[in-house]
Amino acid sequence: MLEQRIKFRHLQTFVEVARRKSVIKASEALFVSQPAVTKTIRELEEVLGVSLFQRDGRGIALTRHGEIFLRHAGATMTALRQALDSVSLDSAQMGPPVRVGALPTVSTRIMPKAMTSFLLENTGSPIKIVTGDNAVLLEQLRIGELDLVVGRLAAPEKMTGFSFEHLYSEQVLFTVRAGHPLLAVERNLFEQFRNFPVLMPTKSSIIRPFVDHFLIANGIPALPNQIETVSDAFGRAFLKSSDAIWIISEGVVSGDIAEGSIQALPIDTSSTRGPVGLTVRADTVPSLPQSLLMQMIRDAAAGLGSG
Repeated sequence: MLEQRIKFRHLQTFVEVARRKSVIKASEALFVSQPAVTKTIRELEEVLGVSLFQRDGRGIALTRHGEIFLRHAGATMTALRQALDSVSLDSAQMGPPVRVGALPTVSTRIMPKAMTSFLLENTGSPIKIVTGDNAVLLEQLRIGELDLVVGRLAAPEKMTGFSFEHLYSEQVLFTVRAGHPLLAVERNLFEQFRNFPVLMPTKSSIIRPFVDHFLIANGIPALPNQIETVSDAFGRAFLKSSDAIWIISEGVVSGDIAEGSIQALPIDTSSTRGPVGLTVRADTVPSLPQSLLMQMIRDAAAGLGSG
């Protein structure tokens, strides 16, 4: 039978190559040779009767069949990981782990309050919180390395196999340090942007399309002095020590704005408003600790930008 010919090593190797989009990187992660990885993938493709990967520039990408198989292979690996965790944690009298991916917009605004409430429940569950690019976090969620992602709603083509729960909405802000020269400018604000360094979200970030469309709509097709970054630590430090403009999600700098160290330029950015919420795999049932944390996140987000 088909399922009897597919071994654990086939699924493990396939998921690792799909995640890293590289046979070389997958072989390093699995501690096996590159030919062994290639052979295992070919064996799996022969069993399935379809190609799972295709050339994409200098790298590789999943075919349509590969994308379909990844959803189910990822679910299988997640179920196996949960089974192993359940046995090991039961022997140690610990709760199941909860692994959360949080975009910078919620890492400072939502997660501290949610985690404080969650720890009071004494579930005994190990917690892992990682922050990164939205595409990376969703890929980790898809293959079972994360249990949920908290952040902006991704594009429809990226949400296959996921379920999204809207918590609140927020917009992009153009921010500067307190006392910045642009705070005194009353007219033609956009024309002044070329005179200052501008921190932009990276091209792969979820808010970049909103930013690009907004700038073009306001007569700014390009910025000559542009720095791309997803590091809120760098953005915050650079902004406070220079005359830079930081284009960033409202949630990342809400605390700084409340303290007065950073200010938003008087620009109507309501067109960049987008939903923020919980993304989970549609084919998994959350554990009790995960359900508790999700409720704590809902409570922490209550009343934030609900319009």
